[in-house]
Amino acid sequence: MQKNATRLLCLFPQPRIALAARLAALCLLAGFALRTVHAQDAEPWVPNSKHDVQSEITIESEASYGNWQVFATGYGSKLYTSGVEYDRHSWGRLLWARADYVAEALPVVLLDEPAKLDSYGNPLTKQKQIVPGIGFSPIGIRLMWANERRFKPYYTLKGGMLFFPRKVLSPDTSYGNLSMEMGVGLQARLTPRIGVRLGLFNDFHFSDAFVVGRNPGLDVMNSNLGLTYQLGHRPAQ
Repeated sequence: MQKNATRLLCLFPQPRIALAARLAALCLLAGFALRTVHAQDAEPWVPNSKHDVQSEITIESEASYGNWQVFATGYGSKLYTSGVEYDRHSWGRLLWARADYVAEALPVVLLDEPAKLDSYGNPLTKQKQIVPGIGFSPIGIRLMWANERRFKPYYTLKGGMLFFPRKVLSPDTSYGNLSMEMGVGLQARLTPRIGVRLGLFNDFHFSDAFVVGRNPGLDVMNSNLGLTYQLGHRPAQ
């Protein structure tokens, strides 16, 4: 087990820098491809009919920069994720904002945690290990203000699950964990269909909800960076 942990640490000597570099390259490549395909668009997208619903897809990544103990007691760990989010205008307006349905898939989840923890989640060593996982959030809501403007503040709340191939945060927890993510940020339109999303104040929580005897859980503060693409028909010329 010690050799495996050492091997993982060698593969990810600086997980924050390595992950950020890969995700930045992915976003740049995706943005170049989308911009090339839709360079001829001249007007912002608008619905052409009642069947043409406002919706978008976002390639996103998140990196945590600290812990706080809001709904959980775990500490000393960081979480890095990358995935795809789908937003669809489904619920009219709420609090003067457009209310969207949100779903998210996270094929890349990396948990940077202490290599050895006690049953209550307290670190027993300063050595770290990287545990990969996956996650999804089938239900969520996004409130977006000033939707027709170039800069659009938003608030999101998503609920789902994370899965790891081994027990994390404690040797007595479960392999599956419930997750909840909330945050605020700003989305900016770059072209009629392409935009960027920046969320600096987010909380990502996951825990096993006491389905087993131990439930330290983890709350991380994180930042979010995403590249958005507006779906739907092109505007009438």
